[in-house]
Amino acid sequence: MPVTPTKTRRVAVLADSDTRWKWGALTANRIAPEDSDIRLDGYLLRGRATPTARQLQEVGVHADSLSEVTAVEFLRTMAQESYDVLVLALVGGGVQAMLHGLKRVWEGKAERPVVVTGYVGVVYEKLADGLLLRHGADLVLANSRQDAERFRAVYEGVGADASSVTEVALPFLGGEPYTGEHDPYTVVFAAQPSVPDNRRDRTYLLNRLIQHARKHPEREVLLKLRSKPGEHTTHIEELPYQKLVQRLDPPANFKLVYGNMGEVLDRTDLMVTISSTAALESLHRRIPTVVLSDLGVREVLGNHHFVGSGCLASWDQLDEGHRPTADEEWVSRQGVCADGSYATAFDPARERIAKLLGRPGGMPALTPYYTPATAPGYLPGILARHHLGPDGSPLPGAPAHDKEPGPVRQIVRRAARGAYRHGVQRVAPVIRRMGEL
Repeated sequence: MPVTPTKTRRVAVLADSDTRWKWGALTANRIAPEDSDIRLDGYLLRGRATPTARQLQEVGVHADSLSEVTAVEFLRTMAQESYDVLVLALVGGGVQAMLHGLKRVWEGKAERPVVVTGYVGVVYEKLADGLLLRHGADLVLANSRQDAERFRAVYEGVGADASSVTEVALPFLGGEPYTGEHDPYTVVFAAQPSVPDNRRDRTYLLNRLIQHARKHPEREVLLKLRSKPGEHTTHIEELPYQKLVQRLDPPANFKLVYGNMGEVLDRTDLMVTISSTAALESLHRRIPTVVLSDLGVREVLGNHHFVGSGCLASWDQLDEGHRPTADEEWVSRQGVCADGSYATAFDPARERIAKLLGRPGGMPALTPYYTPATAPGYLPGILARHHLGPDGSPLPGAPAHDKEPGPVRQIVRRAARGAYRHGVQRVAPVIRRMGEL
């Protein structure tokens, strides 16, 4: 029988941080039609969290091409290039700005990409705000059954079309299921850049981790860090654990580790965190997982999301040997797929994309819920942050809106970005701390 040629789909991912690049690129691969190859072009939105080369290497997701762009430059590219799928892996305001900008550059065109967006992990804050800023994409991915239900309820509650909500799972789950204790028994604390957000609480957690290492010298105790000092992730980290630990004297079985979370989980016997998405990765593998209650179960920490999971516990309990057992029903609602259903979790998204790409007459225009008529006091500010006017067109003076940047402009831009990052990462935190004195 003749072999059916494999079709290549062109996919673009626009991301504004290392975590969102990982989510966007992996999602692009998960939602690609099973009978096709993809050419993946990555675009990194210039800003305070634009990932460094080291962060991109650690993420471990590769693209056929990768470039750094401003919002206006990206829109100009989208007006010229032809893609099948576009994944917007951005914060909510960035998604909304791109939707309006894309609506303008694709005006009158029947052929355009299927636009996909969603969330990197657990959605525990700004549910309505974030969702309405993402409305207008062809697919708004929900990482779990619980999220899909909540997303539809928000859209329907404001009279917006909820048909874009598509249930999938977290795209970065995987690895071998946990089969038993390693030698040495390994405890991993997954740190988060912004939770908790003060020196007292972060020092407390660090001290308890070190105390656990001293209490259990036969164990290896790892502090898994997201970034090195001076690097930014999705969230700002003003008090890196690397600096806090310099004032302490940890034992030899306590170590700081970086690298891919999946590789760290390969040797983990007990995962500990406040509310990191790493907990879901761990639960997917059925690794004993603890969400700490030491600082309270509070919305500001995000650990309230794990109420009912069976994973909440304190360091006192862990020191005495407690190993939690996750609630199976709770896990099944979180897109974790520990039951083996992960292989089919992205089928609904693939089917919806295929249907849209084959739609007679081409794709419809993008129709975000927010417009100058429905949100005249909110939308213009969101668009202006990306140098776009209320109609999605570049504002006067927008960087490189009419031509490619020349060598001199590129050098100036890199210097300006370095100065901006220094101000955000070094100077601003000092000023804020001085204000608290």
